[in-house]
Amino acid sequence: MNPFSSGTRLRDMIRAIRACKTAADERAVIRKECAAIRAAINENGQDYRHRNLAKLMFIHMLGYPTHFGQMECLKLIASAGFPEKRIGYLGLMLLLDERQEVLMLVTNSLKQDLNHSNQYIVGLALCALGNICSAEMARDLAPEVERLLQFRDPNIRKKAALCSIRIIRKVPDLAENFINSAAALLKEKHHGVLITGIQLCTDLCKVSPEALEYFRKKCTEGLVRTLKDVANSPYAPEYDISGITDPFLHIRLLKLLRMLGQGDADASDAMNDILAQVATKAESNKNAGNAILYECVETIMSIEDNGGLRVLAINILGRFLSNRDNNIRYVALNMLMKAITIDAQAVQRHRATILDCVKDSDASIRKRALELVYLLVNEDNVKPLTKELIEYLEASDQEFKGDLTAKICSIVEKFSPEKIWYVDQMLKVLTEAGNFVKDEVWHALIVAISNASDLHGYTVRALYRACQTSVEQETLVRVAVWCIGEYGDMLVNNVGMFEIENPITVTESDAVDVVEIAIKRQASDLTTKAMALIALLKLSSRFPACSGRIKDIIVQYKGNLVLELQQRSLEFNSIVEKHQNIRSALVERMPVLDEAAFFGKRAGSLLTTESISNGASLNLPNGVAKLSAAPLVDLLDLSDDAPAPSSSDGNFLHDLLGVDLAPASAQPGTSQAPKAGTDVLLDLLSIGTTTPVQSNSYKPDMLSSGQDSQKPIATLDVLSLPSSSAQANSSVGASPMMDLLDGLAPSSSNREDNGPVYPSIVAFESSNLRMTFNFSKSPGNPQTTLIQATFTNLSSNAFTDFVFQAAVPKFLQLHLDPASGNMLPASGNGSVTQSLRVTNSQHGKKSLVMRIRIAYKLNNKDMLEEGQINNFPRDL
Repeated sequence: MNPFSSGTRLRDMIRAIRACKTAADERAVIRKECAAIRAAINENGQDYRHRNLAKLMFIHMLGYPTHFGQMECLKLIASAGFPEKRIGYLGLMLLLDERQEVLMLVTNSLKQDLNHSNQYIVGLALCALGNICSAEMARDLAPEVERLLQFRDPNIRKKAALCSIRIIRKVPDLAENFINSAAALLKEKHHGVLITGIQLCTDLCKVSPEALEYFRKKCTEGLVRTLKDVANSPYAPEYDISGITDPFLHIRLLKLLRMLGQGDADASDAMNDILAQVATKAESNKNAGNAILYECVETIMSIEDNGGLRVLAINILGRFLSNRDNNIRYVALNMLMKAITIDAQAVQRHRATILDCVKDSDASIRKRALELVYLLVNEDNVKPLTKELIEYLEASDQEFKGDLTAKICSIVEKFSPEKIWYVDQMLKVLTEAGNFVKDEVWHALIVAISNASDLHGYTVRALYRACQTSVEQETLVRVAVWCIGEYGDMLVNNVGMFEIENPITVTESDAVDVVEIAIKRQASDLTTKAMALIALLKLSSRFPACSGRIKDIIVQYKGNLVLELQQRSLEFNSIVEKHQNIRSALVERMPVLDEAAFFGKRAGSLLTTESISNGASLNLPNGVAKLSAAPLVDLLDLSDDAPAPSSSDGNFLHDLLGVDLAPASAQPGTSQAPKAGTDVLLDLLSIGTTTPVQSNSYKPDMLSSGQDSQKPIATLDVLSLPSSSAQANSSVGASPMMDLLDGLAPSSSNREDNGPVYPSIVAFESSNLRMTFNFSKSPGNPQTTLIQATFTNLSSNAFTDFVFQAAVPKFLQLHLDPASGNMLPASGNGSVTQSLRVTNSQHGKKSLVMRIRIAYKLNNKDMLEEGQINNFPRDL
């Protein structure tokens, strides 16, 4: 029997395994076979070594451990015959990988086989090296592989080129050794060798600027000729795919030309003609032709400017959008999103086709087309595009309405030519998909209505009409209720009637009906009902004739299970019954809302927290001002000790920190004692005073320089900003006791003389980030330590929105200065620095300790790193 044919033992093992009815039976068969193989290995018998290794490979493919047979691979590779080497190299590639230390033992055998006189054995060695080559093996065997790039047999040259790609990916420093050999492969006539040579050149260009420049100067014209020959070649059965000669070679050539033409005008000019020829000649009715066209378009869009070619490329993408294949349409939309930044006018010509894609049945195409339409909108086409999108909103699927509504609202807000058009479009969106509109959008609409005094009557009438037909849209009802409460008299009296409006007759009772329906509707949520109660209170003053009816509606909620509605009902009823003399003043029309301030908040200046550590913004959902103490509690591991904020007190800083923000009532010259129930967070962060503070007319200045203490304070600042220590015998104007926005107040630290220098430490290090501390002390103040923190990005991608937070025990006080930036360049090509000042009240008794939290975005994904620093020098 030929021992290298399909041996009966291997076949018997496979048959036995497949006959197993349970996993336990299979494991039993595998154990039996593995035991027999181990026995054969121990006996060091050579007759069935190849068969045992073949069985081990099958066992390995089933997922069972086969490490005990790794040395058998090496023994077979060291054999003289081709059949043994073949099974040995196959086992090597399957059973081992580049991380195995055993692999180092095969380097010498590989070197001998690469120099073997039998080209088939050379091919086996190249295959193995190309699959499992490590960096050490690459350095040892690179000369042999480079020599084989000029081997007489094309199959060996092809395998050597593929092996070279693996080598330069593992050791980029070796790239310069392969430049000349790779350039020689570009002149090959054999398509297999040519494709591998082109791929080798492409990888060399990625890792070596010298190789890129060399190929630009020496090989561009040759590559253009090769592409022209392939594009114009007659029918060749060996390379033909759907009537197209070797589309794989087409695509490889186009990718390499794209790299050579990018950023180089001369190389781009040399390839313009052939790119135009390929773009016009490739058949678009076949998948292979579409693949060539796509690569050609991507090359045209990447090389240096040629207006005519780019228009041609975008027209090809427009044809792709009409293709029935969803994949082709999707890649066309992706490419058009890149092209719009280069030639927006050419993309605009295909606007109608792109709009049709928004209505496509495929969800991925719909979403991508909607993103592209959003990029296409400008002041000139906003009206027709918005009209099309709103019309489609009526017929769109429920799962798509959320995205579509968000984009329409954003377009209307951003490009609105006039207020009345903005109001009209927003009312259409609210009528069709009000339940999908986000809170900040209808907030912005109310602000805009408030500022458009000439549109008050028009808007309230339009909302009244809309509520007659679309009462199920929650957001529409909210806006309508607010407007009827504010401008109900204008609705009844038809104030500000426009010519384009149809006359409407609304009585006071009709206006109250709308609000009553909203508050009694089962599906209405707490916000809608609360707004309706306020509107009723206002209408009780505007419509005296309906005051009794309104009072009856309000009284119905005196016993409501929802505390908010119960409280409003009782208070509003009291106003209606007992305070008639002040009711009209209480329910006056709201003053015009500050539009600029509101949109400034939405942009991030007020409603998003600007952390002192680096100024990065963190979005507060829907403008909610209250925030629990959980983030800081998590940072300090104090989840059980921190009291929850009180919802009855409007001052959330008082809730969170236990600090009284009211003006001090103590007499001048006396001190205020801290409350007995001071928040544990206050103690731990040393934010309050633990000893009496002597100060004249003491009042905590929470907002530092120039800020109005009556304005809402962004709560996330409390979480990210340790406050400065309380300074005794200081006036409020000179040095605030508690500056929660340290970066806004002048720094009082003196950095001219930093005193003795201490050894720096690596305070924190992960796979992505390293943070080092450099220490110094001010002369005459041993308790205070100045720390310079330096952050370095160890990953290959840049960090954005970088935020550093820290907390210390109560015997320490911590002050953070603003960071030098909020972006960390990749691979250590730059750093961010930040200064900290720590005061140790137990200096000499207790060492410094600090918990840290570092947040950043990596590839638009939020990342969070936490840790505790205990390795501070002892004498700090």
